[in-house]
Amino acid sequence: MSITTLRRYAIAAALGLCAHAAWAADFQVGQIEVDDLWVRATAPGQPNGAGYLEVDNDGKAPDRLVAVRSEAAERVELHTIVTEGGVARMRQVDDGVPVPPNGEVKLSPGGYHVMFLKLKAPFTEGAEVPATLVFQQAGEVAVKFKVRPLTHQPGAGHSMGGHSMSGHGEGMPAHMKH
Repeated sequence: MSITTLRRYAIAAALGLCAHAAWAADFQVGQIEVDDLWVRATAPGQPNGAGYLEVDNDGKAPDRLVAVRSEAAERVELHTIVTEGGVARMRQVDDGVPVPPNGEVKLSPGGYHVMFLKLKAPFTEGAEVPATLVFQQAGEVAVKFKVRPLTHQPGAGHSMGGHSMSGHGEGMPAHMKH
């Protein structure tokens, strides 16, 4: 085998490793992979923020995201949106967010999300918000939410207006009260 051929194999192997790393999970605990963690930067005077993420369960057993902890806020809760009488309302999820076996769950605007209540400091664009996700079966994993611009919209039609930018009630559209 020539040196040139050997170099080509080495380059191909290195590129393959880079491509694999690009597809790897941001964070992992057991069979649970966590990706695309983000929050919006907070507007001046806003006391709360919402966090979003994707959870993949590569295992054969179901799991459940049961809690989130963070020093960034006085309290952190798991919430969802429930429609009652044509009005969407945010509700705390007491029994956690189910993660199906060989499946995924997305915590995204308009559905399940993480509420950071009474922020200790505003979320600043470009920063990271450290937190710990607690899964019923897989255990705990330390993560970081990336702070996106205040105007960040994750795909057309998925925004809940002022929800994640609001004070969890104040400034929200009338159809989105808690």
